[in-house]
Amino acid sequence: MELIVLWDIDHTLIENAGVSKEIYAAAFSALAGRRPTGPARTEGRTDRLIMRDMFLRDGLPEPDWPAVEAALAHAGEDRLDDLRIRGTALPGVHEALKAASAHDGWVSSVLTGNIAANARVKLSAFGLDPLLDLAAGAYGADAELRPDLVAVARERTRRLHDVAANVPVVLVGDTPRDVEAALTTDSAIIAVASGIHSAEELAAAGASVVLPDLSDTAELLGILESLAARGKRPRTSLGCP
Repeated sequence: MELIVLWDIDHTLIENAGVSKEIYAAAFSALAGRRPTGPARTEGRTDRLIMRDMFLRDGLPEPDWPAVEAALAHAGEDRLDDLRIRGTALPGVHEALKAASAHDGWVSSVLTGNIAANARVKLSAFGLDPLLDLAAGAYGADAELRPDLVAVARERTRRLHDVAANVPVVLVGDTPRDVEAALTTDSAIIAVASGIHSAEELAAAGASVVLPDLSDTAELLGILESLAARGKRPRTSLGCP
C-alpha cells in the first residue's frame, strides 16, 4: 500500500537546544541592524510568520521575503557546528526514518516551518538527510500557514513519484499546529509528545494517535502500515495515555 509520510523536524526528529531561536535572532539582527527585543515565537509556525512577527513586534517594516530567506539561510549555515555540539537526534529517530524510507511504496519526506536550507542544516547535523526524500517535502518558504504546506508536499510527491491523488498522507509532529494541519487537509496525524506540548494537549487538539516519542519503531511502523491499508485516520487513541 502507498503512503506519504511527512515528518516535522524540530522537537519531533531533533532537539535543537535553542539554536533555532539563535538563528532567528541572528537573521533579524542582520536585517534590522540591532538585536530583537525578544525571542522568536515558534511552536509550529512557518519561518515567514515567525520573522514577520519579530519585525511587527519591534515596530519595524518587514523586509522583502528573499532578503529574509537569505538572512535565515546564512544564519543557519553559520550555526551548523553549534547544532551538532548542543543538539541531538531524538530517541528512535534514525531507526524510524530508516524503516520508513525502506518501505515499498512509501514516500518519506518532511513538512516543516523551516526554510529548505535550514531544514537541511538541521537534518544533516545528525546524519538524517539521506533517510528522507527532501525534494518531495514542503518548507517554510512555500506558504505562510502550515496546512497549506500539505498541498505543496502532495503536488511535489505526485510530480516526482507519480503517486495517485488519493494516496493517504500522514503527518508526524509535536505541536497542535501539526494536528490542525492534518485535520484540515484530511490527512492522518501521529502526534509525539517530545516537544513542549503534553500528550493530553495533543489529544485535546484532535490527535487520534499520540506517542511519547519515536523510540518504539515496531509500534510506529504498525500504525503507519494500518494507515496505509485503511487510507484514513485511525479511530482509536493508540499510544495516548
